[in-house]
Amino acid sequence: MSQGEPGIELDASLGYMLKAAASALHSALEAVLRPLGMTITHYSCLELLAQRPGLSNSELARGTFVTRQSMNVLLQALERQGLVVRPAQAPVGRVLPTELTARGRRQLEVASAAVRRVEQDMLANLDAGEQDQMRRLLTACIASLIEPPASAT
Repeated sequence: MSQGEPGIELDASLGYMLKAAASALHSALEAVLRPLGMTITHYSCLELLAQRPGLSNSELARGTFVTRQSMNVLLQALERQGLVVRPAQAPVGRVLPTELTARGRRQLEVASAAVRRVEQDMLANLDAGEQDQMRRLLTACIASLIEPPASAT
């Protein structure tokens, strides 16, 4: 930043506030998942597989915001723990579809309840309309950053 340019007022910066909220949420989720022997990525992977069985390593990596390599390491660990299964050979092409086991579904059920409590705590001071508005506004912000409006280009 050059001299004379105003800095960003952090207390009013939406980007900074979103980062602070994400950090607080991350800490709260870690606190409830750690006693279950899970990380946020571990939980997110199981949740994605429950909702969309058969996802590939790449799809899971994108959905959990990690690299394909990190996801592959996680999937190997989840397989060893008996939480997911993947075929030894790809049924089509090179993609190994991953599915939850019964044990994985049971672990996910406990973790999902803990995650729901964290989200309920986070939203406790917002009524249903404010929660819906927040979802719409965050969705619009995400969309604008993924595909900037024509006026911004």
